[in-house]
Order: sequence, then structure tokens, then C-alpha cells
Amino acid sequence: MNNRQNVMIKGTKNGLSLQLNDTCSYDSLLKELDDKLSDLQGEDIESPLISVRILTGNRFLTAEQQVELKERIRHRKNLVVEEIVSNVVTKEESERIIDEQLITSVATIVRSGQVLEVPGDLLLVGDVNPGGTVRAGGNIFIMGALKGIAHAGFTGDNEAVIVASFMTPSQLRISNCITRPPDHHDQDEHHQMECAYIDDSQQITIDRLQILKHIRPNITRFKGGR
Repeated sequence: MNNRQNVMIKGTKNGLSLQLNDTCSYDSLLKELDDKLSDLQGEDIESPLISVRILTGNRFLTAEQQVELKERIRHRKNLVVEEIVSNVVTKEESERIIDEQLITSVATIVRSGQVLEVPGDLLLVGDVNPGGTVRAGGNIFIMGALKGIAHAGFTGDNEAVIVASFMTPSQLRISNCITRPPDHHDQDEHHQMECAYIDDSQQITIDRLQILKHIRPNITRFKGGR
């Protein structure tokens, strides 16, 4: 006989944690959830709200099932669902995650009025002319001249960087930070590649490429060698 509980409730410093059995039927889960929530419900309906975190393990819940669980818990007066955490993601979500981790390589010139956008990292072999725009959910690496607009980490990634062989942009954006390079920013006669990143003061800074491995050590994904 299987004595495993279908619903385990634990108190945390932030409220309650509900661990749901991911092998039982959904109906069995609901029945035990109702029973245990009834035991929890006190007589004081004026008690403060208690945050609930639902852990579903390897169980996939449809949107309708998630709504049903939230409604049953909300019915207990002082309980409110903060989030539902699952080890399972939809096919669409997994494809989005994969896309955001990919490096898209493009060999072209982004001309005035054109916008080149990718969900992950962008490796552009070519120039971004004045009036042209490149946007990436991750990092931007330009093997050429950046004279237009570059927006890295547009989904909110503050760790994203912008690298260019010739860094003379009309505007730089990383996540929600925006900057225009100072008028005196020119390439040295002995040209070197540069990178732009958000520093500790939450400002975009342009510096020599060599510092990139120190300020963003996780940018390297190569697993072998040294």
C-alpha cells in the first residue's frame, strides 16, 4: 500500500509551501488538498494574508488546472498563491529558452532604417551604419564598425555586453540603460576592439576588450582546455 502523501504542507519564513505528489491522479490531489486546507483554516477570518508557494515537481499543469488550484486556495480566506513552480516547461517555453541561449551569426551591413533583432546573442560580421539598429536578447558582438544603435539584453539582462571592432555608435543601450558616447570618444591611432557594459554604478561604460573576461567571467561557455 502506498502511504505517500499527495500534498505536503510546510511552513516557511515567507508563508506556506505546498509540495504536490507528481505521480497521483489530479482528482486525488484535489481531494487531499481540500482536506488539508480545511484543517488549516482557522476561525479568525481577519488574520493577515499568508503567501502560498506551490511546488508541482514533474507534474504538468494546464492553464485551467493552475487557475483551479489558485481558486481553491484563495477560497480559504487568508491564503493567496504567490507562484507555481514546476520542473516541467511547455514546448514553446523550452524553444524560447533555447533561442535565448543561441548565438545567431549574420554577415551583412545594417543600413540606415534597418533593424536586425535576435532572441539570444548576436555575432554580426559587418558594419552597423548610422541610422541602423541591432537588438539582441543577449550579447552583441560586431566584427566591424558600430556607427548606429546597439541594444543588448533588451529582455532585461543587465549582464549583457556590446563588443565592436570600431566603437563609434550613435546610441548604446543595455537592458534599460541608455547612453550616448561622449563627443571626445575616438578610436586610438593604434586601433583596438572595445566593449560596453553596465558598471557597478549602473552606468554604461566603454573600455578595452581585454577587461571583458574579468568583468563578465561567465561569458565563456567553452568547457575544455585552458
